[in-house]
Amino acid sequence: MLSPEHEKAMNILHEAKDILWRSGRISLELYKIMIPIIIAVKILQELGLIAWLALPLAPVMHLVGLPGEMGLVWATALVNNIYGSMIVFVSLAGQHDLTVAQVTVLGVMILIAHGLPVELQIVRKSGPRMGFQALLRIGGALLLGWMLSKLYAWGGWLQEPNVILWQPEPESENLLAWGLGQAQNLAMVFVIILALTLIMRVFTAIGLTGLCVRLLAPVLRLLGIGPAAGTLTIVGMVMGLAYGGGMIMHEAHSGKVGSKDIFSSLSLMGLSHSVFEDTLLMIVIGGHVSGLLWARIIFTLVVIALLVRVVAWLGDEFFYRRLFKPVEVYASPEPCCPGAAAPEKK
Repeated sequence: MLSPEHEKAMNILHEAKDILWRSGRISLELYKIMIPIIIAVKILQELGLIAWLALPLAPVMHLVGLPGEMGLVWATALVNNIYGSMIVFVSLAGQHDLTVAQVTVLGVMILIAHGLPVELQIVRKSGPRMGFQALLRIGGALLLGWMLSKLYAWGGWLQEPNVILWQPEPESENLLAWGLGQAQNLAMVFVIILALTLIMRVFTAIGLTGLCVRLLAPVLRLLGIGPAAGTLTIVGMVMGLAYGGGMIMHEAHSGKVGSKDIFSSLSLMGLSHSVFEDTLLMIVIGGHVSGLLWARIIFTLVVIALLVRVVAWLGDEFFYRRLFKPVEVYASPEPCCPGAAAPEKK
């Protein structure tokens, strides 16, 4: 018979193995999506094809009060990532007398719609259909950008010249350096997933997860997000869609989260994720927090609340035909957090 101390040590070891296995599985699911797309985007960059993608965006930039050349900045964000778009912006900003309002509008559009090849694949692996999610993010970026441009012009706000607070270093053209940088980024994905999994396990053990879900239940319920996805939604909003979406993807394949919870959660994350880090990146190129953070969050909450009601009105047949394709469940469902609702039956 094991002593209490030995039994406790065995339980801790078992818990540690479980956390490592879960983190590894989530990371592996993300790597399967990210690595091929990272390589494909690099090829597009090397061939100069991203610049061609910017040409149709010039009229769109004029619609939101920006020079047509800023279409290249948004195109880079759409296909690549925020850092790449910042580099392009810095290279073009000196050619135009941009105001803080204009940079804020551009920043908001970048924050809502960026890294789509990777992020939409993560979303698709959880069930939501890519077409609608792409429309939601690109359309949401354009709508909020247009609204802010009109609002700032109407009030005469943020019309002072823009000041860039920090200029990112250009990416290395050396393929080996690029490859090592990407390997470091992928390794960091695992480290962050491991840390998040550990933190969530500790919070669940001490009852903090259940408390957060209960406190946020009214807001989450308004947004059509049940308790099972509530905590993971918060993770995605704070840490980023790759992390929150990756964890939701794992829960979706485990059968622990209902289809409409997944749809609402990932739609919300699509419009507002990594709200602190990404917002700061846009602030350092001159954007204002009024649009980058507060307007984006308010816009997201309103859009998702309306979307949930429209989806309910359209009915399940439309939902499963046009908006969501249930994923294969590879494990028997079990509650992922205290008070979690059982997955809905298809």
